[in-house]
Amino acid sequence: MGYAPEDWQGKPVIAIVNTWSDINPCHAHFKHRVKDVKRGVLQAGGFPIELPALSLAEVFVKPTTMLYRNLLAMETEELLRSHPVDGAVLMGGCDKTTPALVMGAISAGLPMIYLPAGPMLRGNYQGEPLGSGSDAWKYWDERRAGTLEDGEFEAVEAGIARSYGHCMTMGTASTMTAVAEALGLTLPGASSIPAADANHIRMATDCGRRAVDMVWEDLTPDKILDRRAVDNAVTVAMSLGCSTNAVIHLIAIARRAGIDLTLDAMDAASRHVPVIANVRPSGDTYLMEDFFYAGGLRALMTRLVGKLDLSATTVSGRPLGEALEGAKVFNDDVIKTLDDPIYAEGSLALLRGNLAPDGCIIKPSACEPRFFEHEGPALVFDSYPAMKAVIDDDDDLDVTPDTVLVLRNAGPKGGPGMPEWGMLPIPKKLLKQGVRDMVRLSDARMSGTSYGACILHAAPEAYIGGPLALLKTGDRVRVDVPNRRIDMLVDDDKLAKRRDLWTPPPPRFERGFGWIYSQHIRHANEGCDFDYLETGFGAPVGEPEIF
Repeated sequence: MGYAPEDWQGKPVIAIVNTWSDINPCHAHFKHRVKDVKRGVLQAGGFPIELPALSLAEVFVKPTTMLYRNLLAMETEELLRSHPVDGAVLMGGCDKTTPALVMGAISAGLPMIYLPAGPMLRGNYQGEPLGSGSDAWKYWDERRAGTLEDGEFEAVEAGIARSYGHCMTMGTASTMTAVAEALGLTLPGASSIPAADANHIRMATDCGRRAVDMVWEDLTPDKILDRRAVDNAVTVAMSLGCSTNAVIHLIAIARRAGIDLTLDAMDAASRHVPVIANVRPSGDTYLMEDFFYAGGLRALMTRLVGKLDLSATTVSGRPLGEALEGAKVFNDDVIKTLDDPIYAEGSLALLRGNLAPDGCIIKPSACEPRFFEHEGPALVFDSYPAMKAVIDDDDDLDVTPDTVLVLRNAGPKGGPGMPEWGMLPIPKKLLKQGVRDMVRLSDARMSGTSYGACILHAAPEAYIGGPLALLKTGDRVRVDVPNRRIDMLVDDDKLAKRRDLWTPPPPRFERGFGWIYSQHIRHANEGCDFDYLETGFGAPVGEPEIF
């Protein structure tokens, strides 16, 4: 390889776990950023080693990247454990890469720092800003309704992703990189920098330098990720109008760190943390580029200081309070105050009832308030193909604006992988009548860029016999967000008879990774990690001995 002993002897060896690939536009710049990280490692007297890892491109991986989040977590853990390295820089950003890299690095236990990919530049269509995902769904509905021509939709496509970087709405990618920063795992302000900004290059080099110092300081993840860090991350997520996916990923990350984070704890935080980030889809106009110019995450956290534990440790080596020094808000319309939020409670709400005894999630901040209390008849689909086959039927589909669209067998085991199918398309018949939102219920997830009255993650999932499996078309469903309830209005005797008649679907996998996944995946309310990867399953694994 051409290295002399002087290149590496007596120096910290830094693994750079790079999730670049030719088919991941969110990480297209990582091919170059890795060189910037290496420069920082060398400047600080370390020796950099690039280790490629699964890329998990959100819009291309079938059926969903969530099926492979834990595979990347396993790969990250074993890369760091098996190679002769002392610390790591983790390069990610596209939805599942952040939680996967962090989960794996926590379990490996080496000093590590997270380098977020950064959001892409804001989109543009005929002089109006476009938000990735959110506006794709909006204009797709208009195309289906017949109000947008094919050529116009192609112009939207051409303008919606103007640079490399992840989605520039407050989708899962922006949420989870911000969560990584709130956990103390990035350099201060790192998660807000647009991917195409020169500041991102400088930040990448800073990560390389800091990773070397963290090795000398022995600043390992267990010294950063404690209850203070997790509680801070939950608070920040709620204030951002976070992706619904944050629930699953945060629980999984916390469990890797040995911290029991529950849906109830997150719902309790939501009750007293308002949404103050005026960024789509919870906000009306602004995107992540605007959020960065307004001061970014550090500025937002200055408005939450009374709700944060400022003594929490960060990878900078300083407590969070010191990391926030000097941060200012430069646009009060983008980063609102606690007294003037865009939504009075936090981003998410936990619902329970006879349809989801273990819980399900709704995002009230991105939903019309008229759906907070709703009752209507169910229209049930057993699979996504079954739904897709009839959803555009103009004449025969028995559906009204009050109908509750239901998709089941789309959870962790049933999907498989819990795909982002929860924002069921509005029936074409209703789109033509001007309907743009209705209540939708599923055991699936939805994109963090999505919006509307979508109730997700119903647990236990239908595929394993959860109550959603017993619901029938025509049954009435009642939603009560203020009181955190969701129920099917079917008496217990009738449900018991349906339970006796229910038979489990056939296995999704009979071999390979999918089979392993099906045997060991946790439920949605438990974070969807593999049982054998969670802290407490067995004794920690040390570095392999060399004989």
